[in-house]
Amino acid sequence: MFTHKYDAPKNEKGITGLETAIILIAFVVVASVFAFTVLSTGIFASERSKETVFSGLEEAKSSIEPRGSIIAYKGRVDTTSATDAIYKVVFVVSNAVAGEPVDLTPPYDIDGSGTDPDIVSGAEYKTVVSYTDSNQYRPDVPWTIDWVGNANSDSLLEEGEKAEITVWLLERATGVSAATSSNGVGGWDGTVGGILEGGTLLGTNDKFTLEMKPESGAVLTIQRTAPSRLDTVMDLK
Repeated sequence: MFTHKYDAPKNEKGITGLETAIILIAFVVVASVFAFTVLSTGIFASERSKETVFSGLEEAKSSIEPRGSIIAYKGRVDTTSATDAIYKVVFVVSNAVAGEPVDLTPPYDIDGSGTDPDIVSGAEYKTVVSYTDSNQYRPDVPWTIDWVGNANSDSLLEEGEKAEITVWLLERATGVSAATSSNGVGGWDGTVGGILEGGTLLGTNDKFTLEMKPESGAVLTIQRTAPSRLDTVMDLK
């Protein structure tokens, strides 16, 4: 018989210091992996956000903006019915917010008479001008360029430069002798309803939209309405 309270057999269980260290190390490793994953995800998200911001800035820096008025010109396009219509629209653009140069290599060049453009053979133009009215949409209409003020010899619209853009709205027709007048459209399709070939003429009170689309950057949109009476030269306010 056991007479002392400490003489009874003991059946105690516990963990050693080594086991405790192993468990602690496991917790540290798991926490480190989790922290690394969270940190990596945060860095990746931050980099993507930065790329998005820089991409937006590049888009803004590469944009073009109009300078001054939008000028329209009237031409006689049919001798039989003496039909007049707007045959070209002219506006000046510059580089917005002192941004990146914009390639304005033109697809056409103004001929000697200045009444119609001649196509530039093999021109690798990257800026496109489209035309829209209530009757038609043309994704790539002829346009020419003339530099205003200070400019160098290249086709890049750079900071401090201004370019005069002429958009031609009558499709040239080979073999057609167009009507001529004091402000005529020599060398262009003289058939009634011949604006941009197959469409309708741009006449009084007609609404139209021009979109100048550079290789990169925002699209320049010009929306105007023709006046109720066509003059030789019109400021479309």
